[in-house]
Amino acid sequence: MVENRAVGPQEAGAGEGEAIPLRPSRVWAPVIRTEERADGSLIVTQDGALPAYPDRLTDKLFEWAERVPERTLFAQRPKPGGEGWIKISYREMVDRIRSVGQALLDSPASAERPVMILSGNSLDHATLALAAMHVGIPYAPISPAYSLLSQDFGKLKAIAADLTPGLVFAADGKLFGKAIAAILPHDALLVLGHGDDAAGRGVSFASLAKTVASDRVEAAHDAVDGRTIAKILFTSGSTGSPKGVIQTNGMLAANQAMVADCYAFLQDEPPVLVDWAPWNHTAAGNKVFNLTFWHGGSYYIDEGKPTPAGMDETCRNLKEISPTWYFNVPKGYEELSRRFGEDAELRRSFFRDLKMMMYAGAGMAQHTWNTLEAQALETLGHRVRLVSGLGSTETGPFAIAGTDPQPEAGNVGVPAKAVTLKLVPTGGRLEARLKSPSITPGYWRKPDLTAEAFDEEGFYKLGDALRFAEPGKAEKGFLFDGRVAENFKLGTGTWVAVGPLRAALVDHFGAVIRDAVIAGEGREEIGALGLADIAECRRLLGKAGEGLDDAAILAHPELRRQFSDRLVSFAASATGSATRVTRFILIDKPPSIDRGEVTDKGSLNQRAMLANRPELVAALYGADERVVAL
Repeated sequence: MVENRAVGPQEAGAGEGEAIPLRPSRVWAPVIRTEERADGSLIVTQDGALPAYPDRLTDKLFEWAERVPERTLFAQRPKPGGEGWIKISYREMVDRIRSVGQALLDSPASAERPVMILSGNSLDHATLALAAMHVGIPYAPISPAYSLLSQDFGKLKAIAADLTPGLVFAADGKLFGKAIAAILPHDALLVLGHGDDAAGRGVSFASLAKTVASDRVEAAHDAVDGRTIAKILFTSGSTGSPKGVIQTNGMLAANQAMVADCYAFLQDEPPVLVDWAPWNHTAAGNKVFNLTFWHGGSYYIDEGKPTPAGMDETCRNLKEISPTWYFNVPKGYEELSRRFGEDAELRRSFFRDLKMMMYAGAGMAQHTWNTLEAQALETLGHRVRLVSGLGSTETGPFAIAGTDPQPEAGNVGVPAKAVTLKLVPTGGRLEARLKSPSITPGYWRKPDLTAEAFDEEGFYKLGDALRFAEPGKAEKGFLFDGRVAENFKLGTGTWVAVGPLRAALVDHFGAVIRDAVIAGEGREEIGALGLADIAECRRLLGKAGEGLDDAAILAHPELRRQFSDRLVSFAASATGSATRVTRFILIDKPPSIDRGEVTDKGSLNQRAMLANRPELVAALYGADERVVAL
């Protein structure tokens, strides 16, 4: 067993050799131990035990309601673009939870017939979720994309068949009408935020909130323990029908205890959050949603999106509310950093109280990292901690996290306290497997998939590969080394690590492509299919692109020249055939959510894209005029 102690204090000016000060924010100082087994696998753990914590999530909310009853818990604009905020205090939320909890107990919903939430983030959604958890009825927030973007409702129907909901909630009866008609069980209660459904079966959410609570509510809550299912989160289903990941009270509570141990500054002042990320995903729906009331904080629901158009609303919100902890995906930060360069007031409001920025979901481009670091320094005179981590829906998600100042993007950190990381040599890489009290017990009504997800020692198989940030030094953290299932061999027998290569290519192309698919299995050379960022391509062309439609923009000779130059310079940096991309083509048709080509988060599915578009792959390796090649 090797003990590795983190070096250097974790406060301002903390990083070893750091010349630029870091804004003070109290974080952990982990002691990491590494054990090498006879079979070549590595066991990596952190010293120490988690402090005691309640294993019923809403106990923390009720605790804060006693201490700070009038503090804002959740807030939302009256409508996107509207003025002011509708706020719910801790005291008001407790009253709502009891009333809606009673309504749930009176409804067909039960432990075997969960609550199904079709809509996005909202005050009604938050209230319904907390009420369900409080009385021990599981709820399942479903991606709105399955209701609003799908043409055949295939994924939504599969989810409803698995879930057998006793209550279905939709924010708008008209907007979600077709989806409701496709999946609503004949004996389920339909609840609507507003509007009517075509069949006239819906009741208003406001009527649920007026229900008079009885002693049954507290009796139901008393029966809740760590094993009680709090919610079911469906994975994006990129390789088939979505799977329902069981989330118990105990695993989610343990996860919050890990978050509190790592981000210790959350215990020093209540967090203020401005967050857009959807609650049907684990990052916001578990980590951010729960850490708010775990620490007595305030959550401002941002109805913007990390797109050039959607960022208008996000920036308006960030001008009014200064967050203390902020989460976004890399593309969101990229667009924010561009806005910061144009709007000093926005930049000052964003950084004013900020203790930490976190990104996840994809690799952050180095130019985005550098710009954010520079903008924090310009605004505050010091840096703000910029961190990432690694986990999944099945891990709570908090499992591996970093807090040390880093010179560049990509370090996902070290195992959290009470997490055991096993690294298994697989295909020339180290496959990550995890065991902890915050790991799911399995998939809803899928015992076969549950058995496949765990190894013989009970470790959850994350499906990701990791590599040491510094060889052999686990305390320095790990770098993402690709999805194990995505990696492939060239015809020469050389392994290609798809994840890191895809991230490096997108980074190198400098935002003109939003994502890429790596091709070349069984071939002599690597090729790439790129998904263009049309707004960035227009910016690149400037006046030359004025008045042109999207197709003309993408076919413009100057843009093709830019793609060619970037491909050449990227190939020049390659260390061998496994990292040398020699040909590039733009994806010809938008990726389809129904065909599994894109998740509801907007991430491309490598295998589905290649399988569904053989003609485009053939063009990539042919003499097609659309191909840019070395």
